[in-house]
Amino acid sequence: MLRYIYAEDLHRFPRLRDTMFRDRAEQFKKRLGWAVSVNEAGEERDEYDDLNPLYVIWEDAHGNHGGSMRFLPTVGDTMVNDHFSHLTDGVRIESPLIWECTRFCLSPGADRRVSAALALGAGELMEAYHLEHFVGVFDPRMERIYRLMGLEPEVIGTDGEGKEKIGVGLWAMNEAAFAPTLKRVGITRDVSRGWLRYSMSGRTMSPNGGLAESA
Repeated sequence: MLRYIYAEDLHRFPRLRDTMFRDRAEQFKKRLGWAVSVNEAGEERDEYDDLNPLYVIWEDAHGNHGGSMRFLPTVGDTMVNDHFSHLTDGVRIESPLIWECTRFCLSPGADRRVSAALALGAGELMEAYHLEHFVGVFDPRMERIYRLMGLEPEVIGTDGEGKEKIGVGLWAMNEAAFAPTLKRVGITRDVSRGWLRYSMSGRTMSPNGGLAESA
């Protein structure tokens, strides 16, 4: 199932939390060779994990991380604005209607449903938070994954060639994209919405479009 968990609540799901950060180390440091930091516990974390992002996490039958993404509003600090502004000609991507999506990660044993489930989770967030776009940095590997999911980005800027090429793009998910994505995951829209409602029980929509603790 999908869980939607703010960083401040990860302590309630220690197994899911720990396997997520370890899988991130496995993917980004070991398999992809990115220049990321891994702590003594074998976890990949960065400064954006300290900003209370919202994680969309696929939890497998054993309570372990199967795949995840990280979301932050662009009205605060984001990777694309802090580190990749050269791809946007110095223009900041900043709007309450745009969130940044980063750290798309699949566990080594993830099944084929997981990528589609994460795309579905992004779509549910877009609807629930009344968002227009997600923004993110992508490489050729991720571009292929997005293409397979039918979620190709509107490219804002690119740099480099071949395997070294990176880009910044905007994603939208319209209603027509839900049906094929739901089919890949093997669930109904009611189940998908129910996962989000279950995760966010005890929180209400805040005036800026985010979720806040209910009284």
